[in-house]
Amino acid sequence: SMKGCPYDNAVAEATFKVMKTEFIYQKQFTSLDHLTLELSDYINWFNTFRIHGALGYKSPLDFRA
Repeated sequence: SMKGCPYDNAVAEATFKVMKTEFIYQKQFTSLDHLTLELSDYINWFNTFRIHGALGYKSPLDFRA
């Protein structure tokens, strides 16, 4: 982000916060393969089923359609 412009990172920071609270803090991973599999499932759920207030309470997939 530019110096003096803290809003450049707002979307990324919000996404990381949601990911931490909904995904990382809820699970324990036994291996890197386990983490990779669970992360893939989470991203699929996040983009396909999870509703987003900024998208009119639709999933990203429904919003694009």
